[in-house]
Amino acid sequence: MILADAAATDQFGRALAGVLRAGDVILLSGTLGAGKTSLARGILSARGLCEEAPSPSYNLVIPYDLPQVNLPIWHVDLYRLKTPDQVEELGLDDALIDGVLIIEWPDRLGTRRWDQALSLRIEILPDDTRSLTANVPSSWKDRWLFQ
Repeated sequence: MILADAAATDQFGRALAGVLRAGDVILLSGTLGAGKTSLARGILSARGLCEEAPSPSYNLVIPYDLPQVNLPIWHVDLYRLKTPDQVEELGLDDALIDGVLIIEWPDRLGTRRWDQALSLRIEILPDDTRSLTANVPSSWKDRWLFQ
């Protein structure tokens, strides 16, 4: 899928927000500046967040809960982690009890993965548009609306 600009990335995130359910994990990968945080902001906005979500680059994890959003969402940025061992300290599985995990820089997870995670990769193309590639697991097949 081609995303023409930041607005298209935001719109994709908003559309994706409509099919999310508790227990979902979204893994966002791509180069710096590709639009991972923009996509996450689209999801959060569509789920009711009124202010612009900050990048979790420095906090690592920013949890959004009711009434800020209508589905609890943890926005996670693993860019600054040095080793995969540090992921365990974040307690990410706790979010999946009643909410969603959105994880930027999932390569920092090491071998830690969720089998039914939706993996999205955003790449910057030479014409400055974005290419989005999705690895859609079986738990998403019936609700994946994007071609």
